[in-house]
Amino acid sequence: MTVRKCAECGDEVRGRADKRFCGDYCRNVANNKLNRDSSGLMRNINNRLRKNWRILDELNPSGKFTSTRNKLLSKGFDFTLFTSIYTTKKGAIYYFVYDQGYLSMEDDKFLIVKRDT
Repeated sequence: MTVRKCAECGDEVRGRADKRFCGDYCRNVANNKLNRDSSGLMRNINNRLRKNWRILDELNPSGKFTSTRNKLLSKGFDFTLFTSIYTTKKGAIYYFVYDQGYLSMEDDKFLIVKRDT
């Protein structure tokens, strides 16, 4: 009978025939390595997207709010990062960061909305 080796540490694996790791620790370490952001660029973008979302969420507790460009910028909002774009039938363009979106209006004002999920 062949001795199976743990895919993470190389120790002997005992148990089911399809078991790949010697224990929970090695399984968790291997899965964390597999699932972590593969590059610093992705990690930085994800962090900046989370920051944008937190800013919109903080300003918009009721689901609909109007703010100014300066207020968003002063909190560190980055207008170049969003997760999706929604165009209404009338042609209005909403930029969304996950479920929080914003619409550019006149006089550097923005309508902030929360999408129902």
